[in-house]
Amino acid sequence: MTGRLALLAASCSLAAAQNPASRVDFIRDVQPVFEKYCHACHGPAQQMGGLRLDDRALALKGGTTGAVILPRRAGASKLIERVSSHKPGFHMPPAGPRPDEVELARLRRWIDQGAQWPAGVRAAASKPALSHWSFQPIRRPAAPSVRYSSWVRNPIDALVLARLEREGIRPSPEASPATLLRRLSLDLTGLPPAPREVEEFLADLRPDAYERLVDRLLASPHYGEKWARHWLDLAHYADSDGYEKDLSRPNAWRYRHWVIEALNRDMPYDQFTVEQLAGDLVAGSSSEQQAATGLLRNTLKNREAGTDRREARFEELVNRANTVGTVWLGLSVGCAQCHDHKYDPLTQRDYYRLMAFFHAAEEETIDAPLAGELGPHLAALPAYETKRRALLAEYDVPALQQEWEELLRAAIRDPGKSPEWDFQLTSMQAMFDGAVRILQREPSRRTPRQQSRLTDYCIRSPGPTLDRDKTRLGKLKELREKIDQLAAATPALSQAMVIEQDPEAGPAHLHINGDWRQIGPPVEPAVPAVLPPIRGKADRLALARWLVSPENPLSSRVAVNRMWQELFGRGLVRTSEDFGTQGEPPSDPELLDWLASAFIDGGWSFKKLAKTIVTSAAYRQSSRVRPELADRDPDNALLARQSRLRLPAELVRDAALFVGGLLNPAIGGRSARPPLPKGVAELGYSQSVKWNESEGVDRYRRGLYIHFQRTVPYPMLMTFDAPESQVSCTRRPRSNTALQALNLLNDPVFYEAAQAMAWRIERECPGPAGQRIDCAFRMGLARAPNDRERERLAAYLDERSSPEAAGSPWVAVSRVLMNLDEFITRE
Repeated sequence: MTGRLALLAASCSLAAAQNPASRVDFIRDVQPVFEKYCHACHGPAQQMGGLRLDDRALALKGGTTGAVILPRRAGASKLIERVSSHKPGFHMPPAGPRPDEVELARLRRWIDQGAQWPAGVRAAASKPALSHWSFQPIRRPAAPSVRYSSWVRNPIDALVLARLEREGIRPSPEASPATLLRRLSLDLTGLPPAPREVEEFLADLRPDAYERLVDRLLASPHYGEKWARHWLDLAHYADSDGYEKDLSRPNAWRYRHWVIEALNRDMPYDQFTVEQLAGDLVAGSSSEQQAATGLLRNTLKNREAGTDRREARFEELVNRANTVGTVWLGLSVGCAQCHDHKYDPLTQRDYYRLMAFFHAAEEETIDAPLAGELGPHLAALPAYETKRRALLAEYDVPALQQEWEELLRAAIRDPGKSPEWDFQLTSMQAMFDGAVRILQREPSRRTPRQQSRLTDYCIRSPGPTLDRDKTRLGKLKELREKIDQLAAATPALSQAMVIEQDPEAGPAHLHINGDWRQIGPPVEPAVPAVLPPIRGKADRLALARWLVSPENPLSSRVAVNRMWQELFGRGLVRTSEDFGTQGEPPSDPELLDWLASAFIDGGWSFKKLAKTIVTSAAYRQSSRVRPELADRDPDNALLARQSRLRLPAELVRDAALFVGGLLNPAIGGRSARPPLPKGVAELGYSQSVKWNESEGVDRYRRGLYIHFQRTVPYPMLMTFDAPESQVSCTRRPRSNTALQALNLLNDPVFYEAAQAMAWRIERECPGPAGQRIDCAFRMGLARAPNDRERERLAAYLDERSSPEAAGSPWVAVSRVLMNLDEFITRE
């Protein structure tokens, strides 16, 4: 716009103000400008104190700050100052197209003429029409025709081969049967095959031997364990709270147990989604469905008494909204917490409307018994309750608790009157989830568990009134010991950390600048405006169902991309956490959409999808690197071969225990604490981390079950790139460090596994040394050695068998095999 034209526009504005005949009409001249830029102009919510241009009341008020943005003169208008500025970080809208001089002139004329905005007229934010691929509907492509059709086993192959043929590339040959067996076993169950399984598969000459192997592995209960680990990365599961105190969560495992069982049952992904996000809202929900909501309890929990609970809860809601955005939408929604997303069509208002789905979700713990627990518990319950009531009466606890509750409620009503009880309340809020909500509820409206929890907390922390009465404190200590002994002698039920809806929750709000202290206008639950809306009532259950509805083009694409990533080492969308404009586009869009549509048409079955992928010729290819493609396709995006993948951290340890015959195969249950290197637990805050080592077979449980302490995680897992479990992790890095080699050589777990493997070799592999070497290779690597490997290992065995060498020579051989790159790699 030239200076001359700008001057002309300004002159027109002044002339219009002086000429009533040329008055600006809001609906005709102003409303279209607001609607055109409103989707990008939600930024005023953070940059202009909550101002919104799609709401007359808020616009005339000037947002939450009450700033005068529509004065009588355009020259004094904050709105005009912003939209006409070219200053970065100040101008509005913050991104996208800007109003031109003609539009600015209309706004100036409108303000100069009194800013008339008819009551009841809203300037709804326009929905940006984006052509970005991930927001488009899923379309199932037809299988293309290919020249090398004999290679094709299912439609996946036709799509892969069509791309290769366009590039003039032939696919790789099929991997050897032994390699395929080990690949499948590790991919589907996370465990290497046993020597007997290798022999049986190699001897099975039936044409459907491979498919029968796939079916057997998919039916294994270890399938749920392997794929649960992947899902728990997304859920950022941990066994402790995080933050400074990092207290253990004794019931966190119940959610992990649910995930394993759901995957083993092949629960459809749509149901899998609904139960985790809203199992408590499903009609007639069971304790199992409620236990599934443990997903939303994996947020960090700040137990520091000095923390404002409103801030702590806000951070938990942020985590839940971001988790949904990452896990189901594959979008970096968290970038819109403080301002409109700079690249994707996600406004700050979108973010807080998504967060509003979780605003009324409160934390609770429920009984969630496993099979066989309920009968013994119910049989012992009457006697337990009778003895407990007698103990409480003997020590006059009902009267104490009544007074204690009254003093705490007084601290809630009148803070500052009693600093001692203020501190007692603050401490209780940090350590007792839902303290204020339960204290303010009449005893008759509390659940038995809530009442029991309050009583237990009272006798353990009776407050400042009794802190000075040493005699009474001694009596309460005596009572606690008796109650603990009584509980220990009574068959218990497993418990689950869950979410339940609070019908008394107030409205949710936008938070200006993403600051929990700056409360903006109220918001209603809704999904991002760029996506199809939820029809009908919008609550957590509706959100969960919408996520896996045909209208949402993201969830199925995101889910199948992650499975592809697990089975090929690289997603079709490499940035599996980001399907937005800053993520990488799919290397094969048609293949991604075919998989997504097949997933939905197959009833959202993970096992059907996995079988389709692993039975394809593309999956069965050799992983041998092809030098001629090193420059053309260094990341194997064209899928001209399979990929060699270093095993995830837990599977490295599992493989060592498995070949040593030490692995405890028990499925599900509580977390275990295997031996921890000295000094690690002491790194926790104020030495508060207590690592009581598991005894017996529990110390040999799979890595999935290792107790994950957020502040001092199990070192071996972190050395091999396990995530920190603070936020959702969609793809683990794979590093190669000297520390990993030292871990494999010197960690007591791996040395013990090598000793056990040597014991197996000596007892299960009769015959001369050469035959035992062959047996050791089949045990550790699921294949026979070649001549060169046999010769070198025989020479090493001779060296270790000399009188000067210490220890069993077969321990040394086992350590060699366990330290091979091949041992910790899936070919």
